[in-house]
Amino acid sequence: MNEKVFYVTTPIYYVNAEPHIGHAYTTVIADFLNRWHRLAGYDSYFLTGTDEHGEKIAQAAKAAGEEPQVFVDRVSNRFKEAWKKLCIEYDDFIRTTEPRHKKAVQYILQKVYDSGDIYYGEYEGLYCVGCERFLTEKELVDGLCPDHGMAPEKRREGNYFFKMEKYRPWLRDYIKSHPDFIRPEGYRNEILSILSEPIGDLSISRPSKRVSWGIPMPWDDSHVTYVWFDALINYVSALGYPDGEKYKRYWEHASHLVGKDIIKPHAIFWPTMLQAAGIPIYKNLNVGGFLMGPDGRKMSKTLGNVVDPFELADKYGADVVRYYLLSDIPYGQDAPVGEANLISRYNTDLANDLGNLLSRTVTMVEKFCGRTIPAPGPRESLDEELINMAENLPETEENLVNSMQLNAAIKEIWKLVGRANKYIDETSPWSLAKDPTKKERLDTVLYNLLEILRITAVHISPIMPNISKKILDQLGITDETLSTWESVKKWGGLPSGLKVSRKEIIFPRIENNKGKGEAPKEDQKMAQEISRKVEKEEGANVISIEDFAKIDLRIAEVLEAEKVEGADKLLKLQIKIGNEKRQIVAGIAQHYTPEELIGKKIVVVANLKPAKLRGIESCGMLLAASDSKGLTLVTVDRDIDSGAKVK
Repeated sequence: MNEKVFYVTTPIYYVNAEPHIGHAYTTVIADFLNRWHRLAGYDSYFLTGTDEHGEKIAQAAKAAGEEPQVFVDRVSNRFKEAWKKLCIEYDDFIRTTEPRHKKAVQYILQKVYDSGDIYYGEYEGLYCVGCERFLTEKELVDGLCPDHGMAPEKRREGNYFFKMEKYRPWLRDYIKSHPDFIRPEGYRNEILSILSEPIGDLSISRPSKRVSWGIPMPWDDSHVTYVWFDALINYVSALGYPDGEKYKRYWEHASHLVGKDIIKPHAIFWPTMLQAAGIPIYKNLNVGGFLMGPDGRKMSKTLGNVVDPFELADKYGADVVRYYLLSDIPYGQDAPVGEANLISRYNTDLANDLGNLLSRTVTMVEKFCGRTIPAPGPRESLDEELINMAENLPETEENLVNSMQLNAAIKEIWKLVGRANKYIDETSPWSLAKDPTKKERLDTVLYNLLEILRITAVHISPIMPNISKKILDQLGITDETLSTWESVKKWGGLPSGLKVSRKEIIFPRIENNKGKGEAPKEDQKMAQEISRKVEKEEGANVISIEDFAKIDLRIAEVLEAEKVEGADKLLKLQIKIGNEKRQIVAGIAQHYTPEELIGKKIVVVANLKPAKLRGIESCGMLLAASDSKGLTLVTVDRDIDSGAKVK
């Protein structure tokens, strides 16, 4: 069997409610893992689906005025639609109302029954309808179900029971001898603590006269299967258990993703069921934490802190939501999520880092190399440092992904992006371009930056598949061999001679509603002072020709440009007005990269009183226009000497 096999599953989502942020988070992780493993050369398979039986479903259908099957058909389809919005590409979508699933459930039930591990008995206890199971007094918090906050009902009924306690010693020993079976480690310790005491047997049926919406027990149709015994079997029923080729190929490589609220069924019920049925145990159980509201409290419509991932996808794009969920939340930990956090992550990582790297590099190649990817020359120490970092990334990333340190793996990619941006500042390609004797060095620097972008595009393809394609498109790459995992393990795969094409700004900066359009304090003070002076003049909105004649508008050529440290909106420009060189500071960093400005002929107010912005002297002001589409500099439509007066 091919050792590089991977099978990832989400929980099958209960259809008594609409898809939400918790569902989205787990499913995005599963999709990322599936895409990443395929990229890395694994034979990978991804399963998700919906859980459609049980008392809660029957109640929800009744409340909606629908027959149960009509209700589950409608809600299950909502999950499929939701996953399209987030670019989820599953291999199979299992529904527990499908005949293939019912067949597998009844096969396993009969097998375990025939072995003597299922018996009939009477039971009286505290039953939680939300959990659809009996709870022990120890599990209650102040007399309430800890998950649903409701007092359980006292019930007495005859059910079939699975001899789960029989397998407790085996399961405890198995978990101890397989340290990676439950991840992260804290959840493994939690389960071992539960298994240190008797766990009892599991009630696995409900009388059909009380709960009719379920799979009948194969030997007694007056009982239907308990929803958890039914639902967990989806992981093998979808593969065609017991004889399906997919089952034989993928099952022993199964890696389950679950939220911590359903750890007990997956870590205790499911392994003991598999052992009783003679089915091999899955490879990993990966447990995610809770996603909290932006205020750090559990999400609630009453509190008004519910985050809708699908609205965010409509607003910012699926790739941005995917990146945020994967990069911002350490897997296994509880974490707050919200739009403000998304915007912050977007502006920092995507707009400032990756977007800026792409825009700067492609712009320089267009200006200095006629859009053509140059051939690299001899390497220098700065180049070697960047190259070594790129070549070491695949192994580092593989180790982190395989240990479910997903946000750490993404950080490693962004370290490379950050190093590339620093490399631009260290090598100053715009200065190299001024010296014909340094053409070979310029070509090497630009080639290295383009190769970093190609490598980055490959690494982010499981995270942001659409953005990855856009980056490769701007680099002129159509050869699929240049976007494989093997292609990023060794430097220099990008061929020279391709044509780059700067099309769209893939990460236009997002302005948060709080402080949207807010200028630096120095800018605000200057604007306020001008406003006060203008208001003193009678008829302030009308000026005379004499007043206008006082304004000296000149054509200026941009010689150099750089970002102002600590100021997201400011660029420092060195300009030439005739034979005079000046420095001006302009708040256009969100709309233009430094490289885009070099060589531009712009219009400036040449006789404006010097001012200091962020402690930097600015001698003049450039002209620009803005509308809902963004900001555009006022330039000239044909070449004209710098210093020419605008009349």
